[in-house]
Amino acid sequence: MNYPISFTLNGEAAQVEAPATMNLLTLLRETLNLKGTKFGCEQGNCGACTVNIDGEAMNSCLVLALTVDGKEVTTIEGLSTLEELHPLQEAFTEHYGAQCGFCTPGMIMAAIPLVDNVKDPSREDVVEAIVGNVCRCTGYNKIIESILAAAEEMK
Repeated sequence: MNYPISFTLNGEAAQVEAPATMNLLTLLRETLNLKGTKFGCEQGNCGACTVNIDGEAMNSCLVLALTVDGKEVTTIEGLSTLEELHPLQEAFTEHYGAQCGFCTPGMIMAAIPLVDNVKDPSREDVVEAIVGNVCRCTGYNKIIESILAAAEEMK
């Protein structure tokens, strides 16, 4: 049995139906065809599926789709346009924060609440913001540098 869900997705009204057992990750990728949110571990351990729900970074694999009814969901696709990237996306490009790119959307979405809410974040603030996100390619330094550069740009 499917249930109606009405929410804001990347700034636009969205209305879909989903079974009670479907998680938000599956709804985004399979029903809404938004492939930027990555399917990693589906256990909340890797952060590849991080999205923002009402301004808070959350693992979409751990969120039941029905619970976003009436909420605002932002995915990596909602951060930019074809003409203009978000400052975090720009910084990841300029400071080599992305290697293979698999973890990049989750890292960026985990950092959004930090750069939106903390005027001058420290390195420790950045590490805390991305602590649940795993990158298998780098030692995290370029990712942290990218987030700090974006925060400086966004001041």
